[in-house]
Amino acid sequence: MKVRKAGVAAAYAILTLFSVTMLFPFFWMLMSSLKDATQIFQMRLLPAKPTLGNYAYIFLSRSSRFPQWFLNSAIMAVCTTLSVLFFDSLVGYTLSKFRFPGKKLIFLLIISTLMIPTEMLVIPWYAMARSLKWVNSYWGIMFPGMISAFGVFLMRQFMGTIPDDFVDAARVDGQGELRIFLRVILPLVTPALATLAIFNFIGNWNAFLWPLIAASKPRMFTLPVGLANFSGEAGSDWHLIMTGATVSMLPLVLVFLAFQKQIVRGIAMTGLKG
Repeated sequence: MKVRKAGVAAAYAILTLFSVTMLFPFFWMLMSSLKDATQIFQMRLLPAKPTLGNYAYIFLSRSSRFPQWFLNSAIMAVCTTLSVLFFDSLVGYTLSKFRFPGKKLIFLLIISTLMIPTEMLVIPWYAMARSLKWVNSYWGIMFPGMISAFGVFLMRQFMGTIPDDFVDAARVDGQGELRIFLRVILPLVTPALATLAIFNFIGNWNAFLWPLIAASKPRMFTLPVGLANFSGEAGSDWHLIMTGATVSMLPLVLVFLAFQKQIVRGIAMTGLKG
């Protein structure tokens, strides 16, 4: 028992050390956002005179586009997440509960798109956005993320574990397919929906490459693109850069804290049912 307790204590000590090491840069970034330009290069972690002036500047200054960039990222992340939840779950339901010729081939083709690097798709995406006059618009930024091959795979695997008797019983009762999908299937795959929503929101919130190409006007920049541009404009104003980075991280932290149980449950169920 003593050896076992010593092993557990050593494991906790190692995990704590790794956690502190991982979280230290974020803590340093937060502390730097509370410093002014005269303190930012001082060799001390905690600010001598904490100030919220940096936050007031990026949100209230007329020369700052940070609120617009924040809004653009929020619109893009929320809209693409809602779209992915609906379309991926609908495709997953079709591939798991319907029988039709070529079903396995269609699923294989969808999954095979995961092997294509994003860098190979940006040129066709841009040609499509330009032909439809979607450049420098929300549609142009969002359309590549409106449906996800990974989401289709995840929903199809989860829905495949639901007994077909539930669907057959609903059909016998005279329920339509859309009603069965909304009233029977979706409530049974809530953990998968929550997991997909969180991963998709985080991925689209942090997206950089495609928004950088699809938007050339500063008013259409998303937060990562705007922050990179702001870094170039601000030059040596690292206190403002750290403030912007801190604000951009907060929504992700709040989403994780609010849905961490769903994340753990969804990942656990994926491992059991996949």
